[in-house]
Amino acid sequence: MSDALEELAAHIELKRPNDVTATAVAHGELTVTVGLSGIADFVEFLRTDPNCRFSTLVDITAVDHPERPERFDVVYHFLSMYQNQRIRVKLGLREDEIVPSLTDIHPSANWFEREVFDMFGILFSGHPDLRRILTDYGFRGHPLRKDFPTTGYTEVRYDEVLKRVVYEPVKLVQDYRQFDFMSPWEGAEYILPGDEKDGAKG
Repeated sequence: MSDALEELAAHIELKRPNDVTATAVAHGELTVTVGLSGIADFVEFLRTDPNCRFSTLVDITAVDHPERPERFDVVYHFLSMYQNQRIRVKLGLREDEIVPSLTDIHPSANWFEREVFDMFGILFSGHPDLRRILTDYGFRGHPLRKDFPTTGYTEVRYDEVLKRVVYEPVKLVQDYRQFDFMSPWEGAEYILPGDEKDGAKG
């Protein structure tokens, strides 16, 4: 299988040298890294080339790397039922860049791109209906960005007095507590390695 993926990678690099910036086969999977500007043409090539025929878009997701100038990786997974192969296509993206939509090539990209927009705030140009799909109306922020607070910004509840749903700023229900990470078996004579404290006995 690995040899077949190496051959596929070599074929793709030969046919699309201006699009491909890197290829890698690891754990029985082929990952192809491409530039942003040529993503739509490259995906069309993967769909139509006789040696590829990746006719099924399985998923689109993203990874947030806030420490990098190209903050996001947008990741596409494709399946070729004709060749019985899978491929991962990855591109780097700055926060102010916009990704061309793949909805004209793969209609299934519609909801996938909406999810990536909702979770990461990544925009897709040419998308027919780019709006949130998993979070509620009026939701602020993008939950899968690494700088999104774990408690969120607002909470939603039904108010019995007003007889409607209300949005309120998040309030923590308990004070922040310092946990000492001591072994839960504090009465035990044997303390697990790593759980002991300096100066603490049994």
